[in-house]
Amino acid sequence: MSPSPRGNFYRDTISAWIPDRESSILVVAGGGTDRGVLLSLGFSNVTISNLDSRIKGTEFAPFAWRFEDGVSLQVENESFDYTIIHAGLHHMASPHKALTEMYRVARKGVAIFEARDSFTMRLLERFGLTQSYEHSAVFEQGSYGGVDNSEIPNYIYRWTEREVEKTIASYAPAYNHRFRYRHGATSPSTPLSFFKRLLVAIATPIYRLFSALFPTQRNLFAAFIEKPEKGQSLHPWLKDSSGKVGFNQEWGASQYGKSRTLKRNPRA
Repeated sequence: MSPSPRGNFYRDTISAWIPDRESSILVVAGGGTDRGVLLSLGFSNVTISNLDSRIKGTEFAPFAWRFEDGVSLQVENESFDYTIIHAGLHHMASPHKALTEMYRVARKGVAIFEARDSFTMRLLERFGLTQSYEHSAVFEQGSYGGVDNSEIPNYIYRWTEREVEKTIASYAPAYNHRFRYRHGATSPSTPLSFFKRLLVAIATPIYRLFSALFPTQRNLFAAFIEKPEKGQSLHPWLKDSSGKVGFNQEWGASQYGKSRTLKRNPRA
């Protein structure tokens, strides 16, 4: 287990959200942190995936390994109980597409860990106390670590609860989903000058008090999307008929009257 606040936040959240240690899990954009956390929690049926060509896969033993691009997973629908991504969506050119791919592949739920977009984070960006583009990762890794693991520094896409919900509602509009959220805090990981480090040290006690009063201003953000079973949790304007979801005409009649008038285009 990682002793860092980020690692502890990851571990504690997964422990609460996925209590069944026999669950099958696909980790997207995975790495050593994922292996350490999931192994320490006692999970055994785990597959770690990434598109980094440097990875051999043996690093993640005893877990399985797959070479996968998160925005286009070569996996059948609902192949795993859960999908997880930790600090990986912001490395992708299309983070929303990756989230919907994880939803497609999961049977029971999706857990994501990212930075949260907030007034506090935008203020830190404005004063250069955190990055907008993750150039430090590329500097450390050379030709890797940027968008889609290239040498182009990725934009750090930060999330809100509303964005998660809108993305899932757009992709799976038939269902009324249940969402869960957690918020945590840690110091900025951006390399800083001496003056900026001093400024952060002075501001940290104020930030801790502020974030305690307003938890959504914390920089660590976790979201869990509970995936409904087929035919369950449908919106009232839909119904399941022998496994096929369609519009509920009875509901429509109750809302708009019994007659349906087809308006023709006079130019047709």
